[in-house]
Amino acid sequence: MNSAKLLKCVVIFCLLFSCKNESSVEKEIANIPVEIEIERFDQLFARLTQENLPDLKTKYPFLFSEKYADSIWVKKAKDTIQVELNEEVGKVFADLSKEKKQLESLFQHIKFYFPEIKEPRVVTITSDVDYRNKVVIAKDLLIISLDTYLGEDHHFYESIQKYLRQNFKREQILPDVASMYAKNLVGPIRERTFLGNLVSFGKELYFKDLFLPNFSKAQKIGYTQDQYTWAEANEEQIWRYFVDRQLLYSTDSDLLPRFLYPAPFSKFYLEEIDKEAPDRIGQFIGWQIVASYMKNNNVSLRQLLLADAETIFNKSKYKPAR
Repeated sequence: MNSAKLLKCVVIFCLLFSCKNESSVEKEIANIPVEIEIERFDQLFARLTQENLPDLKTKYPFLFSEKYADSIWVKKAKDTIQVELNEEVGKVFADLSKEKKQLESLFQHIKFYFPEIKEPRVVTITSDVDYRNKVVIAKDLLIISLDTYLGEDHHFYESIQKYLRQNFKREQILPDVASMYAKNLVGPIRERTFLGNLVSFGKELYFKDLFLPNFSKAQKIGYTQDQYTWAEANEEQIWRYFVDRQLLYSTDSDLLPRFLYPAPFSKFYLEEIDKEAPDRIGQFIGWQIVASYMKNNNVSLRQLLLADAETIFNKSKYKPAR
């Protein structure tokens, strides 16, 4: 057998072995017992009256601030804007059985990798389109604001910038939930360097990759498929830009909104790139660095959580394809 044929056989064997291992892991994950019930507080609040308010406050004390009198809650429930919110949410989310199954799968995956994490009490609400808090987790509670997922072209979002509302759609609920759990695992960013921030976001996306195997890479990072394709195609050019300008160990805080935070686009200050580059491109690069580190080192997920950015980068052997 010549060397070319031998190499081909080795590649095919490795692919088959990898697929078999992944299939075995997924079968094990599918057997983890998880039962999620979604409590539709949004529907209960739509039917709120003076008479049933005490019962609601008893069941959902965390959703009723004590600084407001009961009359305020009754008035809010009957407010025309609130009524419209209820109606629009009812149209899009008449049934959440799909999300229930997705959440159960998500928590099976989370518990497989981190058994100490318990499945939460899940409550859906309306929040006057508070898109900065689309998903909130606290202790054993998961709150989802359904009025922030009505579709990017919904008239509620007309005054919100396009780059934000492109993810105000139903398919983004699970990636957003996974994001919150990944952020909790990774914890606050402790390293001030640009590299430290890249790697921290990269860890979060790496965990989302494990937690949501049936979602596309684009969905996990919150890109359109075209945006993700552009990031892949230009990865080497982006990385060269970061290296050539010696940005990795910079502590310039201006780099964070330019390359890591939501924005209309990533700001390279190069006309030919800025017109096409999606926002948060640094998160994409951080994801590739962490994935390369995990591929090239025999380390556990808990070791990944503890590893500092420089160690991860130095041992990652990261080199984007030309």
